[in-house]
Amino acid sequence: MLDHNASVLLIYTGGTIGMVEDAEGALMPFDFNALQEFVPELKRFQFTIDTIQFENPVDSSDMNPDKWAKLVWIIEDNYAGYDGFVILHGTDTMAYSASALSFMLENLDKPVILTGSQLPIGKIRTDGKENLLTALEIAVEKTPEGTPLVTEVCIFFQNLLMRGNRTTKINADNFKAFNSFNFPVLAEAGTQIRYRHDLMHRPLRGSTPKFHYALDPKVAIVKIFPGMSAEVLKANSTIPHLKAIVLETYGAGDAPREQWFLDIVEEWIKQGIVVLNVTQCASGSVDMSRYQAGKRLQELGVLSGYDITTEAAVAKLMFLFGLGLTRGEIKIALKMSIVGEITV
Repeated sequence: MLDHNASVLLIYTGGTIGMVEDAEGALMPFDFNALQEFVPELKRFQFTIDTIQFENPVDSSDMNPDKWAKLVWIIEDNYAGYDGFVILHGTDTMAYSASALSFMLENLDKPVILTGSQLPIGKIRTDGKENLLTALEIAVEKTPEGTPLVTEVCIFFQNLLMRGNRTTKINADNFKAFNSFNFPVLAEAGTQIRYRHDLMHRPLRGSTPKFHYALDPKVAIVKIFPGMSAEVLKANSTIPHLKAIVLETYGAGDAPREQWFLDIVEEWIKQGIVVLNVTQCASGSVDMSRYQAGKRLQELGVLSGYDITTEAAVAKLMFLFGLGLTRGEIKIALKMSIVGEITV
């Protein structure tokens, strides 16, 4: 049910969607206060749309935890005044940002939807208009009881509404830039928007939203590959104050069985580094009991990431360490689904 009396806060961080061509054909960000000039269809919406833009638009390749905290602050500062929030964001790191925000915005009872485009909004063939217009419409959808239909952080792109911490960017050129391989889409936009109500993440009863700002970025990603040398792998042991490693392994969590590899992983564990095993595959889940090497990693203390994406794994580790939890508490939390990021 579309709420025509609702209001949405549109937050522009940067990215391709907010670009227009200047007289010489170069791309430059435009003033989002003049948004209706480029998207006149917005006038047909009967609900209120207010805009905020970063003072200095950020290329998504420059996105970082400080800017995620800025987004959290904007949402917290305006939370009571709006029915939903739409964030315009560059596509390159959108899945990382959506994953981080899903943890930082605890117990949401309103939608926070990230979207963007592959072509600037000033281009005739831009995908940005449809992404923006539909994201705004979803942000004001209500249940028959009058409560927000979507109550989590999502990405809307190319007709699909996906749980933010389940997404991965899959294409640099195609309009279908994102996919959610290990979790069904929450909604699909066609002639109508068809929602999967049964899949929506809901806030805890009797609890209120909580906004988190502290993230600990002392996390590394190590992707194993055939021919990787011991020197390359061991270099991670020398990173000062490293707290966690996301270990991208083969298939269902398989890895080299050479003793030097296992010795280095054991050294990480002894140093107190939390090692989370995620699969390099686009879809599927880690099962360290399936192969001998996986069993050995489990015996050493490596934790299963189940079907988590690398983006969500990084964000979850930053978030958990940012809470100041002990390593024991973090290991327990990694086995749990906090906001639907894994299937246990």
